[in-house]
Amino acid sequence: MPSLLTRRYESALVYATQLHATQKRKGTDIPYIAHLLSVSSLVLEAGGDEDEAIAGLLHDGPEDRGGQTTLDQIRELFGDRVADIVAACSDTFEAEKPPWRQRKEAYLTHLETAAPSVLLVSCADKVHNAQSILEDYQQLGEALWDRFNASREETLWYYGELTRLFQERGPQSLAQRLVRTVDALRTAADSAEANAGRDLRI
Repeated sequence: MPSLLTRRYESALVYATQLHATQKRKGTDIPYIAHLLSVSSLVLEAGGDEDEAIAGLLHDGPEDRGGQTTLDQIRELFGDRVADIVAACSDTFEAEKPPWRQRKEAYLTHLETAAPSVLLVSCADKVHNAQSILEDYQQLGEALWDRFNASREETLWYYGELTRLFQERGPQSLAQRLVRTVDALRTAADSAEANAGRDLRI
């Protein structure tokens, strides 16, 4: 019986682990590969194929670890389809990144016409990011936002726009997970704001 995932996936897992070996998730001691494994898992659970699952492992490589050079290496090792998905899931390859809002608005515009494979990997990425933000917010409260380049309001705006877009374009199973997570995050943030206002009035 043929293996569901081939040695290409094993090679991609090793490559991603080595590429991100020194990285941690923002504000934590969690190895960055944990995020990549989660994204790849979500892609597979949503019915993605091996190329899409490999792209889930590698989607942050060029943006965070080497730009175009890393993308060229991914193309050579794993093929055009994987490299094209990875490229389309990146909002910049520049070492000096453009301003946050500019990058996010451009990325949202790009997703409006992106291929289904790109939407699948991108949505899986955003689902895991949103889940991580919600879990950390429940532990850290407002101090969480200090980790990010964007404010609470900007982050909630961005995830709201992503939710709208993925609901319109798919993949629906992951889009609904994103909706539930972002709604929970917004509720938690609104509750914290209301409690802060109450404390000030006291």
